[in-house]
Amino acid sequence: MTDYDVIVVGGGPAGSMAAHSAASQGLKTIMLEKDRDIGYPVRCGEAIGDVGLRQFMDPQPEWIAATITKIRMRSPNNTPIDFESDQIGYILHRRIFDYALANRASQVGAEIQTRAYVDGLIIENEAVRGVQYQYMGEKRSLRAKLVIGADGVESRVGRMAGIRTSIKLRHIESAYQATVGNIEIDQSMIDFYVGRNWAPGGYLWVFPKRDGMANVGLGVIGTLARDYNSHDLVHKFLKEYYPKATMLTSVCGGVPIAQTLKCITGNGIMLTGDAARMVNPVSGGGIISGMHGGKIAGEVAVEAISAGDVSVNGLREYPKRWRKVGGKNHETLHRISETIYDITDEQLNKIAERLSKTPEKDRTLLKIFTAVAREKPRILLDVTRAFAGV
Repeated sequence: MTDYDVIVVGGGPAGSMAAHSAASQGLKTIMLEKDRDIGYPVRCGEAIGDVGLRQFMDPQPEWIAATITKIRMRSPNNTPIDFESDQIGYILHRRIFDYALANRASQVGAEIQTRAYVDGLIIENEAVRGVQYQYMGEKRSLRAKLVIGADGVESRVGRMAGIRTSIKLRHIESAYQATVGNIEIDQSMIDFYVGRNWAPGGYLWVFPKRDGMANVGLGVIGTLARDYNSHDLVHKFLKEYYPKATMLTSVCGGVPIAQTLKCITGNGIMLTGDAARMVNPVSGGGIISGMHGGKIAGEVAVEAISAGDVSVNGLREYPKRWRKVGGKNHETLHRISETIYDITDEQLNKIAERLSKTPEKDRTLLKIFTAVAREKPRILLDVTRAFAGV
């Protein structure tokens, strides 16, 4: 006997998409979120592309804090390179966006429970058969035919199921972000700062959020986190460039910039989103890739349960479809990120100087990567593949 067909652990975009995908096809589905609210705390820069979002749904005005049409990149010596983006982007109100995704899942029949902290799995005959969790101090358990772990980079569910989720320090960033007010910036532009003086092994971002607000954050590569503190670097930057900024909220966390896990399934379980390491290794963005992963996980859950086989073999389509939709390009992006990591500040300044001589109307993201390729020729083929989508 089972309580549910599918239990989804984690109420972020990947979890909500998995719950929606499963419930919309008639599976009895519940989504468990450990925090008190869906979408809280916001551990995200909140940036998303219009094209990526429209693969799932049309953007709604209440989700959008700012519409982005321009990008600025600053080298270690603060040389600015401005260019128009060939695609529209958005800075989201993630709490509102995540609420909408969860509500969308509930409208097709998915149940949702918050303050549900999953701290154990029910395992029988080497297969996951449900979860144990705490709710308001009460110990509870639920049985299911299949569990989908969408519980973030730490993925307790994955570890408890025996899936190898460890990650090298080089492939994770220690990130800190402050949402600030009383800041004057172009509300249609996102600003990136690269170099060890800004963000060692990563980048610093300034994302507008309308009404004089912005997300200001950075990620420090794990191997350098002992020597550099992301919190201190952000506040040093704010003090120097935006001394009148007021702190509204702050958050910290780990951002995986690794390849997708080699194993994202087990008997009775699948991992998706950050838990499966589906984050874009170059940008650190994980909303769209997580939504893709969650949707595919829900679809495969329907097929596997219908066939009566939720073993690793019965779930074999999941990693195959992920690789077809995003995983193959994800591998290319990971190779690009590995090359970018080794670029020195001196090389970054040379790239910026070269690009500054190009008329602004002729600057594109592809041209920036091509300029990088002149310093690191082995990146050129991967850049071509990434922009060709192959």
